[in-house]
Amino acid sequence: MQKIVPASRVQNIRYAIREVACIASEVKATGKDMYYLNIGDPNIYDFAPPKHMVDAVCKAMMENKNGYSPSPGIDEARDAVRRQALRNGIRDIQDIIITHGASEGIELCLTGLLEPWENVLLPQPGYPLYSSIMAKLNAEVNPYYLDEEDNWNLDIDDIESRINNKTRAIVVINPNNPTGAVYPKETLLKIIELARKYNLLIFSDEIYDKLLFENADYTSMGSLCNDVPIVTFNGLSKSYIVPGFRIGWAIFSGPIEYLNDYINGVNKMARARLSASHPMQYAIKAALDGPQDHIDEMIKTLTIRRDLTVNMLNDIEEISCSIPKGAFYAFPTLQIPDQDEDFVKDLIRETGVVTVHGSGFGQKLGTQHLRIVFLPNEAILEQAYDKIRTFVKKRYH
Repeated sequence: MQKIVPASRVQNIRYAIREVACIASEVKATGKDMYYLNIGDPNIYDFAPPKHMVDAVCKAMMENKNGYSPSPGIDEARDAVRRQALRNGIRDIQDIIITHGASEGIELCLTGLLEPWENVLLPQPGYPLYSSIMAKLNAEVNPYYLDEEDNWNLDIDDIESRINNKTRAIVVINPNNPTGAVYPKETLLKIIELARKYNLLIFSDEIYDKLLFENADYTSMGSLCNDVPIVTFNGLSKSYIVPGFRIGWAIFSGPIEYLNDYINGVNKMARARLSASHPMQYAIKAALDGPQDHIDEMIKTLTIRRDLTVNMLNDIEEISCSIPKGAFYAFPTLQIPDQDEDFVKDLIRETGVVTVHGSGFGQKLGTQHLRIVFLPNEAILEQAYDKIRTFVKKRYH
């Protein structure tokens, strides 16, 4: 029998976050103490979901809500998402699909839109899931670069210069992963104007919308117009601390005459995959309509850890770090002669500190960065940053 050869499409799939974790596993097996600043999973640190959400899922299981659900999701969950969307000001909601995490929503919506020769404008740096899905679709990543000199804001002129006759959509991640940027309303309105001018669909990834520091001025894209088609992605994973529940959703808003065929196409795929986890969907109403106290507490804790992160990193000569306005990531710049991927791998092997190289998220040519997750407690963060300082001093002084 001959060797089984994988399809060519997998050759271009990269997911730096998990690839770094493989190196970390090898180092951990040697007995070295590890400091994980690489995975955006609150549950592996000292965060836990609100009890009323867990109780809602347990009740659903005990009531044997364990079979298939309707493909777009149960009515209770979709109604709760609709209410939340309306509270956020999203207008002209045409459909809502409950998905297996926001990730599945992203994959369904990209797959339902793109032919192999077409492209989507993706932020760089940005969440690598998008480019991985595009690789599977044999579609083209059309990168646009965030402006580091302007707190990682969107560069509208750069974005417009990259639009061509094969561009179908633009992705905006707000708050941004990995930079923690939160975009001003004025910037979002300019994105909408581009979409209107060039007939583009907007994908607005808002999974971190409740994790905002110092009352950052967050605006949901779908609240700003009713004449441009927008798909808003969100879910329970981050703000409600249940990434393992794998529950997200896609909200389709805008003119139905533009969206109807597309929505029908995405729903065909949703029916083919049957449904998101049935009992887990009962956490949605409990989360969105229930007490929100845990979010304030989470933000207080994260603010302390963010400030510690920024201060300690900026105290290292070769590193500079802007202040994240949302989510739980920092994206410091490295002023080093090495490639950031080599830096990250050597850092793991020598110190046990696990970060992710900025090139795994996309970045301007000639720049080097790290993505750091500041979810761990202060003691772990202090030890990790001390180790980074020692590593840098040994390597470059």
